[in-house]
Amino acid sequence: MKYDFTSIMDRRGRDAIAVDMVGQGGGFAPGGPKEGFDVIPMWVADMNFPAVPTVAEAMIERAMHPAYGYFSPTAEYFDAIIRWQEIRNDVRGLEARHIGYENGVLGGVVTALNTFCSRGDKVLVHSPTYIGFTNSLHNAGYEIVHSPLVKDGDGLWRMDFADMERQLRDHKIHAAILCSPHNPTGRVWERRELEQAMELYKKYDVYVVSDEIWSDLILTGFRHTPTQSVSEDARMRTVALYAPSKTFNLAGLVGSYHIIYNPRLKDRHDKEASLSHYNSMNVMSMHALIGAYRPEGYEWVDELRQVITGNIDWAVEKIARFDGISVTKPQGTYMLFLDCEGWCRKHGCDVGVLLKKGWDVGVCWQDGRPFHGPYHIRMNLALPLSRVQEAFGRLETYVFND
Repeated sequence: MKYDFTSIMDRRGRDAIAVDMVGQGGGFAPGGPKEGFDVIPMWVADMNFPAVPTVAEAMIERAMHPAYGYFSPTAEYFDAIIRWQEIRNDVRGLEARHIGYENGVLGGVVTALNTFCSRGDKVLVHSPTYIGFTNSLHNAGYEIVHSPLVKDGDGLWRMDFADMERQLRDHKIHAAILCSPHNPTGRVWERRELEQAMELYKKYDVYVVSDEIWSDLILTGFRHTPTQSVSEDARMRTVALYAPSKTFNLAGLVGSYHIIYNPRLKDRHDKEASLSHYNSMNVMSMHALIGAYRPEGYEWVDELRQVITGNIDWAVEKIARFDGISVTKPQGTYMLFLDCEGWCRKHGCDVGVLLKKGWDVGVCWQDGRPFHGPYHIRMNLALPLSRVQEAFGRLETYVFND
């Protein structure tokens, strides 16, 4: 491969929650590993790969000019997004006037809800549910109504359209969050599924916030369908949220964006975002996006998808040998959502016991219960394969050894 996805990057002391918070108490980290085990970060959803070099190049070039005053997004910024969406997602008709900056996707979710909801309103969200949605909606004063995903005969996570309609009707819901691809299950929705969901939302006059931050990280053999592309009505009732941060490992730089085609909704969203004066672009995050969306970034993401696909294939085959552990192979993202119910019942314990056994040997995975997975563990595989193999070797030797 042209880019480096095999070197083990030392992130200690480099402002990385994934390694520097381990053993510090608080947060989602139950404690550091026992003596003799180093940390393998598999909990925080960022990557242990260096960003494509053009990101640093673009920021360094800009930083060399010693003035960092007030600025406006450049035409180059908007053009980079338009080109990326056209080439990666086959989006047509996107213009700069449809695009707006967001400090983060979750901030964009709350801003969007504030434009077409009142505090206390109910919002439909699928479960398992990304913990960021749960925290943000509760903090903003919204009430979450869950529609559980169900597994079909092949073990594939599916939307339950009958349940969705029942919830929309009975609770008089007029706002929904769609996570596409779905986090934490890794499901990449088929076009027909999105069409059916959006027909339901049209029927009940539901505005949709579509979180598509994972849309670039689709595994081999699958393709992302933008929610706004499935119909003209979907295009006009949906606020779509994207970011280079998940794709290129830039979360610490902060910088996302929305796409809103409905002019009235766009005006209201922009007004709402402006009220707190928080939602201002950082000049370096602008240049980071421009650097990421250069031709080298396209190549880098294509190689990254191959690496993640290989890691997941290897891990899923390994998990099949662990008694009482199962997983539905994701179609997108770099996360696994392990179902550990069989192991927990066999050992008469909750998933916290299993979680701690992994952390004790440096396998720093994430509690799935806050994602509404009662016996689940969420596991990040965006690491060099050698580290993934080391982690599973430790699990096999010290955790699943009975």
